[in-house]
Amino acid sequence: MFRDLVKANRSYRRFNENEKIDRETLVNLVDYARLTPSGANKQALKYYVANAPEQNEKIFRTLAWAGYLPAWPGPEAGERPSAYIIVVQKEGFKMATPADSGIAAQTILLGAVELGLGGCIIASIQKEQLREALGIPANYEIVLAIALGKPKETVVIDEIDRDGDIKYWRDEQAVHHVPKRKLKDILLN
Repeated sequence: MFRDLVKANRSYRRFNENEKIDRETLVNLVDYARLTPSGANKQALKYYVANAPEQNEKIFRTLAWAGYLPAWPGPEAGERPSAYIIVVQKEGFKMATPADSGIAAQTILLGAVELGLGGCIIASIQKEQLREALGIPANYEIVLAIALGKPKETVVIDEIDRDGDIKYWRDEQAVHHVPKRKLKDILLN
């Protein structure tokens, strides 16, 4: 069952925008992240949840969506996320690690997949523009944005070809292909 959950947790970038996610669901996903391990148990992360169309639009304008698809500006209206969770960290937390945000974000996404939702972790953010738009205090560093919604696209895992190309791509039917290395190719012994 866990393997199926992990395989279903892809980076979804197109959603059924009209399928809303309520605040309670977002708070429950943050609660999963709250329970995860953190460096020196500092628990340095905090979260900003958004599900209102006006907030979502402000967040959407500050994000870059797909580095390997440079001609694609991101999802069109109607295919945008229904909600976001912005991960922030208060400045001055010594021993808080970059791994903390990854653990928290992955936990949030696994929880979302269990609910029939999907998401995408985005680190390419116009942080000062987002800070201003949402009124996030200056003493909090914006670390990640997690876009959430009911997936509208199909994402499949392909084995990497002999050429070793890791770039994801879309086919003529807009199926999103994600190349992954073979297990035997990542084991050192």
